Amino acid sequence: MSERQYWLMKSEPDAYSIDDLERDGQIRWSGIRNYEARNTMRDDMNIGDRALFYHSNVKPPAIVGVMEVCSEPYPDPLQFDPDSKYFDEKSSESDPRWQLVDVKFIQKFDTPVTRDELKKHDDLLEMQLFKRNRLSITEVRESEYKKILKLAEGN
Repeated sequence: MSERQYWLMKSEPDAYSIDDLERDGQIRWSGIRNYEARNTMRDDMNIGDRALFYHSNVKPPAIVGVMEVCSEPYPDPLQFDPDSKYFDEKSSESDPRWQLVDVKFIQKFDTPVTRDELKKHDDLLEMQLFKRNRLSITEVRESEYKKILKLAEGN
């Protein structure tokens, strides 16, 4: 088995929040329509990888919890549903464009770690979150992941 990797995955809380994931337990991380993010899920993520759940497009944006990748990548079924806003007429079941992974709830932080809080720590300023702000899935170094968990615990 490969070494565990760490990710940051964004969702707007009015679309799907950490509370929704806690309630549901496990979901498909569907609706990704960016090729780089798709490639990350398809090519780089492995079962057992951990991901920081980031609430975006909200004030303040913040890391609100942790989830775990719990499936191999597979085609996003929404790309085939003409009633879905994620429908892709150029995609077919024999040649799907969009992939996803399933994720499961691990932890909700008592205190979210805001973007502004992250910026106060020199060892977090190189995070892909800041360099690739528009990307919905970014890699996180293990040291960054551990530091964020400590911040969430109030340390």
